[in-house]
Amino acid sequence: MNKGCGSGSDSCLSSMEEELHVLAVDDNLIDRKLVERILKISSCKVTTAENGLRALEYLGLGDPQQTDSLTNVMKVNLIITDYCMPGMTGFELLKKVKESSNLKEVPVVILSSENIPTRINKCLASGAQMFMQKPLKLSDVEKLKCHLLNCRS
Repeated sequence: MNKGCGSGSDSCLSSMEEELHVLAVDDNLIDRKLVERILKISSCKVTTAENGLRALEYLGLGDPQQTDSLTNVMKVNLIITDYCMPGMTGFELLKKVKESSNLKEVPVVILSSENIPTRINKCLASGAQMFMQKPLKLSDVEKLKCHLLNCRS
C-alpha cells in the first residue's frame, strides 16, 4: 500500500505540498529550528511554539476568550511535538488535542531523543500518529507526509 512512499517518491509529496501546515513544538531552540528548517525544505508551512502551553494558545485551547481558534484549527494539518518539555510534556499536549472535539482529527507526532518502549506505546495508545527519534531527518518528513496522504485517501 505504501508503494514508492518510503523512497521519497515525488508523487506522494507533491499532492500534499500545498496544504500541509505543521505546528512544531519544542522547548529547545536548536531542535525547534532544525525541525522548522527540515519541514520548510519539504515545502511545509511551519508555525513554531516553544512549549505545550503556547501550542494550546495557538490552537485556541489555552484562552477561553480566544475567538479565532477554529481559524487556526483549519490551517493546522499536523502537530509535531517534543515529548520532554517543562510545564507540559508532549504527551500531555497530545491528550489535550485528542480531547478537543475541534482538534481530535489532527495527527500528532511525538519526537524524543530517548527510545523508551513504554513511553512510545503510551503515546501511540493515546492517539499519536507516530513516534519518531530525534534528530528529525528529511527522510522522516517524507515518510510522514506519505503516511498522512495514505490515511486521507
